[in-house]
Amino acid sequence: MSACVPTRAADSTRPAHTHQPHSPPPPPPRRFHVAGPDLSASIAVFLIALPLSLGIALATGAPLQAGLVAAAVGGIVAGRLGGSPLQVSGPAAGLTVVTAELIHRYGWRTTCAITVLAGVAQLGLGCLRVARTALAVSPAIVHGMLAGIGVTIAVAQLHIVLGGTPQSSVLDNIRALPDQLAHVHPAAVTMSALTLALLFAWPRIPGQAGKLLRTIPTALVAVAGATAAATLAGLTLPKVDLPSWSSHALAGLPEGPVLGVAAAVLTTTLVCSVQSLLGAVAVDKLIAGRPAQQTRVGRSDLNRELLGQGAANIASGALGGLPVAGVAVRSSANVNAGAVSRNSTMLHGVLVVIAALLMVPILELIPLASLAALVMAVGIQMVSLNHIRTVTRHREVLVYAVTTLGVVLLGVLEGVALGVSVAVGVALHRLARTRITHEERGDVHHVRVRGQLTFLAVPRLSRALHLIPQGAHTVVELDGSFMDHAAYESLQDWQNSHVARGGTAEFTGRAGSRIAEPAGSAHCRCRPWTPWRNHHCEPSAAPQGRPAREPSAAPDEEGCPPGPSGHQLARGISAFQRNTAPLVRGELARLAREGQRPSQLFLTCADSRLVTSMITSSGPGDLFVVRNVGNLVPPPGDESGDDSVAAAIEYAVDVLKVRSITVCGHSGCGAMQALLASEPGGALTPLKRWLRHGRPSLERMAAEDRPGARFAGREPADAVEQLCLTNVVQQLEHLRTHESVARALREGALELHGMYFHVGEAQAYLLDDREGTELFEHVGATEELRHPA
Repeated sequence: MSACVPTRAADSTRPAHTHQPHSPPPPPPRRFHVAGPDLSASIAVFLIALPLSLGIALATGAPLQAGLVAAAVGGIVAGRLGGSPLQVSGPAAGLTVVTAELIHRYGWRTTCAITVLAGVAQLGLGCLRVARTALAVSPAIVHGMLAGIGVTIAVAQLHIVLGGTPQSSVLDNIRALPDQLAHVHPAAVTMSALTLALLFAWPRIPGQAGKLLRTIPTALVAVAGATAAATLAGLTLPKVDLPSWSSHALAGLPEGPVLGVAAAVLTTTLVCSVQSLLGAVAVDKLIAGRPAQQTRVGRSDLNRELLGQGAANIASGALGGLPVAGVAVRSSANVNAGAVSRNSTMLHGVLVVIAALLMVPILELIPLASLAALVMAVGIQMVSLNHIRTVTRHREVLVYAVTTLGVVLLGVLEGVALGVSVAVGVALHRLARTRITHEERGDVHHVRVRGQLTFLAVPRLSRALHLIPQGAHTVVELDGSFMDHAAYESLQDWQNSHVARGGTAEFTGRAGSRIAEPAGSAHCRCRPWTPWRNHHCEPSAAPQGRPAREPSAAPDEEGCPPGPSGHQLARGISAFQRNTAPLVRGELARLAREGQRPSQLFLTCADSRLVTSMITSSGPGDLFVVRNVGNLVPPPGDESGDDSVAAAIEYAVDVLKVRSITVCGHSGCGAMQALLASEPGGALTPLKRWLRHGRPSLERMAAEDRPGARFAGREPADAVEQLCLTNVVQQLEHLRTHESVARALREGALELHGMYFHVGEAQAYLLDDREGTELFEHVGATEELRHPA
């Protein structure tokens, strides 16, 4: 009895609701917890942000403390409220020209007020949920804007690198450059050269020691090295000057013409918003291949990101800081350092606050020439050769060049406005420029339309079509991706009239598929030869023992291909040249120039039903494909003498540097059926010798100590399907024994994936063996390859 007394006494002290058996227990109090990866990532980002923030403040002509304020506010406020948890915000190089012009025109306190108003405008845009609309701006305009800003930054900072003072505009800086070169400050040039040398050389240190040293941020090494050299050498040159925080200037009421201030707010809002939204999208792409980060963070909420950026700009402007936006360099460093939540971004802001309060004596040792060299290097990097190649490939060089020159010569808002105008003009020109040709080849009239078919081209199209005589066989080739209603009706009316008078009309090309082609036969889909023959021709109409139709040079009215397979191949090639080649010729020409750079090795069966490009939605240059009977991977050192698979693996991993290898099996595999039906003994034919590499899969399936490969949600249909699944797992084991694969796996440069394709269901399954369960999961329409095997 006495043993029950303490229990009753304890029960009597509990709240009344705990006696209710169905009430959930009260949740434990939430405690702030920082994961180890977030802590290390915050330190890495802080070490990059500190010198860059001071350098950007120097480039704008603002108080140097303003850069630290913006970095701290961007980290804490935007990090806490923004919709992209791993994006790091702060003073951005893309805002340097805008801010410098505002300070020169309106003064520092009004610039802070403009920053606050831009933040309010961003809040309004976020509430209106228009973030996705901002992404509709042509990439050529965005890259051109950043390139123009980069040129402006580099030219201005060059004067500080040489020991002088920059002018207010690019043209003034260029005109003053000869005089500046005649009065070079040797100490400033020396420190700048040392900074640039460290920036260039540090990431290229070879060997294992270099790999360890490269974990230290390059920007920190460059500035710290120049600072140490200047201090030890006792050089006399301008250095960072951080006055007391008690004299720090805060925002004041905006002063100046209303229209000018409104334009300044609009420009700041535009640049901050577009750069932050594009940065958020870039961060999503960075973490797409990192399951640990993607699972915990998810995709960015762009409207919330606008709200967070608006709140950060309000706080930064009110506290006397620079405008805030997402910064690509810090964000990529945050992701690469392994951050898993927004805590890393916020902690980096806290570290900036601590540095601004406690590290002032150390910061004041930094030479201004070193910071100028750092910012100049950032400006040069903003003129990306990769972006120039991209806009050239898409024929948007004019938009890029006009935007860049407009930003350099006129200003950011004016340059962007010019870029938008030119982009609209180029789009209208492409829409209106349609080439229509007519020629007669034998008894067939060919009308070819190149470009988009709109109402503007209808008169010329009608003239070309009316040149065709009555009763003639006509082929209309529509080499374009768009057709408006006026053009559609014009073609439809002509087709009806021409056919009624005894003529024929055949339409080819993407736009024409909805006028004259049978349903399901659009050229963008796969059109196997045999189903078209078997299901659309009429074999019963032919006498027994004879083919349904005699082979002919052209298909009949049912669209059946000619009989012999060689003619089928020739007709397929002809269809490719006519319909597909014009669409892929540009990309193939690029690949011919630059060579192949596939990121995936795809090893699968030679089965004709497995169309790798179709089931992976891939194109030229995407997959390095190896096919053999049974998707087998012979272990290294095999005595069969067949090194073809091993050679392909070595070439893909060591030469092409692929990032992942996928072994793909499929349902109804004939090789697996042959394995199950095989009996020991008998003559070793080439097929039997090859299938010996699949015997470990048979043994693995028969092992009783293994749970066996299976689907998530159902068991394999039969022994053949069980062996097909097991074979994928076993071949991955063989892959790991190859030297090149094992080395790349150790270095973290390669991932292995298992895949199974059910032919009858047209359904893919991916192997997830994180817990050794050998489980194949159904892949939905919105899922991605996530879990390396």
